[in-house]
Amino acid sequence: MEKIIIYQALPRLWKKGKFSDWKKSSFDYLKSLHVDYVWYTGIIRHSTGEDWVKGDWGSPYSICDWYDVNPYLADNPDRRMEEFDALVARTHKAGLKIILDFIPNHVARCGANDIPSYDFCDYDWTDTLKINFGAAQTWDKLLEVLLFWAGKGIDAFRCDMVEMVPVDFLKWAIDEVHKHYPDVKFIGEAYSRQNYPVYVEAGFDLLYDKSGYYDTLRSVMNAGMTAEAFTWNWQSLGGIQGRMLNFLENHDEQRFASDAFSGDAGKCFAGLAVACLFNEASFLIYFGQECGERADNSDNARTSIFNHTTVPSLDNPDKELLERYRQTLDLAATPLFRHGRNWDLGYCNRDSRGFNPSYHFAFLRISEEGAALVACNFSNFESEMELYIPEETGLESGLFKLNVPAWDYAVLQLK
Repeated sequence: MEKIIIYQALPRLWKKGKFSDWKKSSFDYLKSLHVDYVWYTGIIRHSTGEDWVKGDWGSPYSICDWYDVNPYLADNPDRRMEEFDALVARTHKAGLKIILDFIPNHVARCGANDIPSYDFCDYDWTDTLKINFGAAQTWDKLLEVLLFWAGKGIDAFRCDMVEMVPVDFLKWAIDEVHKHYPDVKFIGEAYSRQNYPVYVEAGFDLLYDKSGYYDTLRSVMNAGMTAEAFTWNWQSLGGIQGRMLNFLENHDEQRFASDAFSGDAGKCFAGLAVACLFNEASFLIYFGQECGERADNSDNARTSIFNHTTVPSLDNPDKELLERYRQTLDLAATPLFRHGRNWDLGYCNRDSRGFNPSYHFAFLRISEEGAALVACNFSNFESEMELYIPEETGLESGLFKLNVPAWDYAVLQLK
């Protein structure tokens, strides 16, 4: 799958929290970040108002009606589906595609659409009941859900907790949807790297690289892991590297700028460069991260998906940070970084002046149209690197100097 940029947002926390807030100004903002797909999280009707729901708003992952949308998102709740259809039309008119969640592991504690379920839940998801895939009608009912939303113009489904769902069902469902809607994409929330090939074989276009890229980034930044781990991660993925979805944040993870993670939004750029410039992986932005959101109004460094809250940075962004995000994503959107060959330079620069493989990471992107050298610095100190490019890259070999600020990256256009 071609490298794409996904923007995840909870519509209930975007501006006034209505479908109607997604209009030209919002879409222009996303396009300034080169977003291809909008992941509208929390559209489909979930449980709320019961004593067993989580938080005061309820979880978007506790679905009580698969054929409805949340009334609180509509200006006129009685016409909420019409307003949703209008949102789909506006999004597509703006040249953007739409992702919705598909949650095949569980439904709300009160049930949903007669989908068979057990009387227990997984983990602490006490507002849900686990779906029973041993019941004959389960597969067909869940396929009907996918076909219903695909019929409304949904371009992709982010599939929740796929490792807890029979892979035979997932492969069958993807194949069946593609018989009717061949262009619909599927994104899998998978956490065990050893399982990635299984889900690629099942038909998923993209998989979270949580146990690969994301965990590696946190370990390099916070646990003393060597930056060489970025090399080890992509090498372990082999031919499925281009099916990965990289991220610095999503709704399950702590905000990058929070004290629980980096403590400084400005430390993101080295990791951002590896996430969206190195190799063919796609990239996910979680709303507000590009503005420096810290989730200081939360007690766990996450923007709550359960409670009434806000994302303050969206109204008061760190403008310098946002501009740097745009500059980086400008690069990611170029043909060179979308399609160019990838060449990790760590192996031939271990002893190069100014380059320390424990803290530095360097790579090339090469295409017929050009080439670029990217150097990333995961340390508190500015580095003057003298990097060697070998002739087997197909480029002119030699030494190239870059000055790379702390926790940042630098790019040298070579041709």
